[in-house]
Amino acid sequence: MVDLFAWLISFFLLIAVLCLVLYQLTCFLDLEQDDINPYELATNINNTTLPEFITQGALCFLHLVTRHWIMLLFCLPYLYYNVNRYIHRRHLLYATEAFNKLPKEKYLRLYKLVYLAFLFVLSIFWMIWCIVDEE
Repeated sequence: MVDLFAWLISFFLLIAVLCLVLYQLTCFLDLEQDDINPYELATNINNTTLPEFITQGALCFLHLVTRHWIMLLFCLPYLYYNVNRYIHRRHLLYATEAFNKLPKEKYLRLYKLVYLAFLFVLSIFWMIWCIVDEE
């Protein structure tokens, strides 16, 4: 039962990270359509980047503590990428560079979204496996 509870927490953490990345992608698409200005974009992205990193770190820590090694191995590259961006201060978006970095940052969020969707499917698979295995 504890294992199932851990998978449920993992499921909701993945949903939270997916929502944050989807929100960031939506902000970039809004800038592309001229619905928001670069200053608002930079503020929105910078306010959601750190919670995304923290939630992803909590997800990796959960998999480490519960000894779900396969999911931990799949989550570690994304965590490494986030930590590397944070250490080198590349996680911040500046309003003056918003239009220059728009295509790169948009595709970066799209790649993150696909990677997180893959992790989401794996998480659902392991959660169902845990439910079937307990019965």
